Amino acid sequence: MELGLVGLGKMGGNMRERIRRAGHTVIGYDRNADLADVHSLEELVGKLSAPRVVWVMVPAGEATQATVDRLGELLEPGDVVVDGGNSRWTDDEKHAEELAAKGIGFVDCGVSGGVHGLANGYALMYGGDEENVAKVRPVFDALKPEGDFGSVHAGKVGAGHFSKMVHNGIEYAMMQAYAEGWELLEKVDSVENVREIFRSWQEGTVIRSWLLDLAVNALDDDEHLDGLRGYAQDSGEGRWTVEAAIDNAVPLPAITASLFARFASRQDDSPQMKMIAALRNQFGGHAVEKKP
Repeated sequence: MELGLVGLGKMGGNMRERIRRAGHTVIGYDRNADLADVHSLEELVGKLSAPRVVWVMVPAGEATQATVDRLGELLEPGDVVVDGGNSRWTDDEKHAEELAAKGIGFVDCGVSGGVHGLANGYALMYGGDEENVAKVRPVFDALKPEGDFGSVHAGKVGAGHFSKMVHNGIEYAMMQAYAEGWELLEKVDSVENVREIFRSWQEGTVIRSWLLDLAVNALDDDEHLDGLRGYAQDSGEGRWTVEAAIDNAVPLPAITASLFARFASRQDDSPQMKMIAALRNQFGGHAVEKKP
């Protein structure tokens, strides 16, 4: 099939390549002309055959809203817009309603895979009407990992980004647990090889995971993370997860504590936050702050 892809950064650029490797045509637009196949949204839409599918991979908030608004002016009834960024699920409901008034479909898709997605595939969580999802399914199949899992129609519009939000909240708590354990091991005099302890956990233990593998990678690069400042940013989705928990009266003590721990990282050079920062860099290519 043909796909228009808006936003060709770390995620979008690799997604374009993976979809092309599956045999589909991707026409990409980015504000950086060096990355783009076309030089405007108008040109992108003009090169696609109806019914068109345009996938948006730009920052959540104003950038996504402006892109969806412009596509709403350019596309025709029967076309579909997919928001694959990290938008809040309540924005999805608004976008779907605005586009539906023009006969344009909308699908929201949470995407996980970071900088490793090109090789390993992307976990996809999407929401929307089955009719609109069906128009995008060949792209979902191209992006997902090999095998039976890694892709799910989570429900109505907003369900995809809500699922990805909860996924990220769980990620916060898992990283915090690894970081706390690492700091305690580093603190005790009798423990002499923390990196190799983490490495030993990669096989046969109940806490083995990809995040643990990435922690070992980070420790191989810098055994005691001496080169990192103990500061970890939060993307916003951890906050949204806690807010949703409050709205629905669901207790999330571990996820909430992990979010507050990141706030604590902005006060002092936290050893735990060195590990969190290292893990975020490993799986998502997120920037780290080096010590001066």
